[in-house]
Amino acid sequence: MKGYRAALLRFDPAAAPQQSAVYEADGLLVVGPDARGTQVVQAAGAWTTLAPRYPGLVVAHWPGRLIAPGFVDLHLHYPQTNVIGSPASGLLPWLENYTFPEEQRFESPDYSAAEAAFFLDELLRHGVTTALTFATSHPASVQALFTAAQQRQLRVITGLCLMDRHAPAALLNRAGPGGTDATEQSLIDSESLLQQWQGVGRLGYAITPRFAPTSSDAQLRGAGELAARHPQAWVQSHVAENPDEISWARALFPQSRSYLATYADFGLMRERSVYAHCIHFDDADRALMCETGAAAAVCPTSNLFLGSGFFDYAAADLAGFCYGLASDVGGGTSFSPFHTMLAAYYVGREGQAKPGLSLSPQQLWWQHTAGAAQALGLDGRGGGPAVGNLQPGCEADFVVLNPQATPLLARRTGRAATLDELLFALIVLGDDRVVERTVISQAI
Repeated sequence: MKGYRAALLRFDPAAAPQQSAVYEADGLLVVGPDARGTQVVQAAGAWTTLAPRYPGLVVAHWPGRLIAPGFVDLHLHYPQTNVIGSPASGLLPWLENYTFPEEQRFESPDYSAAEAAFFLDELLRHGVTTALTFATSHPASVQALFTAAQQRQLRVITGLCLMDRHAPAALLNRAGPGGTDATEQSLIDSESLLQQWQGVGRLGYAITPRFAPTSSDAQLRGAGELAARHPQAWVQSHVAENPDEISWARALFPQSRSYLATYADFGLMRERSVYAHCIHFDDADRALMCETGAAAAVCPTSNLFLGSGFFDYAAADLAGFCYGLASDVGGGTSFSPFHTMLAAYYVGREGQAKPGLSLSPQQLWWQHTAGAAQALGLDGRGGGPAVGNLQPGCEADFVVLNPQATPLLARRTGRAATLDELLFALIVLGDDRVVERTVISQAI
């Protein structure tokens, strides 16, 4: 076992998110293997209480630092790293002018491998230890990302992007040998990749229709059947991000009650289904999210950048469905969880049916750690250690943060009188300089 001494932040699973933080100004995190050999938190609490229980424990002492759970990014695109900050008038022009041309390059295994390495290193540099991310429609892009994640022992969930229509020909799923059409081959390739990677170490497979308009009925139906055969896999897609996109989806699938309901009609809404954006919902959509156990990936920097709209936190809480925060790189403007949390605060203040909601600092942190893990079904309820938290029994992924990383941040955190003031100062003034080290439990 190993010990780590510093200020310590974790979350009480039984508490409301806005008041869930558990903080020790001088804490001890004790890490060691469980019965399966996974490095988990053995104990967490005040140094003065726990230290006498572990005589002889080797302890790394980091005075002036804060140990916190590794961040969980609930939705982003590894092939879009190079298009961050590209100007466009909205979502669809941004896709056509920047994203689709870049994604075509991922047909190359060498290009995919180089981009996967940079992408994952950026996640780690920003303190992200679990990520649900898109690849492209090229199997090489999926293989490259899983291989690079396995080398870094990083928890990554991804899958082949399913798109058999309404996109550039170079990005559509390809036909297979022996006359197999593109739609059927995309499903064959998806299941093959799923069987190869799902549950290997810390990796997971996500059945990934890009969004309903770029998949035919046959492809969506096949994806739903694949999800039914593999309940431990994830499902990810986009929904209700932009009014033009919604109109397009409704025209293509008029038999469905709503854009969201299209996914349910094809068997793609269940636990471990994560839908990015979920902005333009009605009450029936929110009820459907709750009934099916699907979760929302809230992408505030992307939504603000592309002018897509605002996630309605108050309505989501009233309906009772799960959600968590996501960077949505490269529509999102930063890998930084601090930037994402700050943007979520803006959305809460401005974007509700009744503006003026003030998301507490504790809830913002929870949304990017324990709350996002809950949305993924990785909070321990489905078996195995929880992620996104540092309570006993959780996987021991953590970040070491420096509240004095910049002169202004040091000045503000030095005057913080409460935990909320400390956490909010980090949100408002923090960036990648705050993340001093990222520790992956399997590499301890």
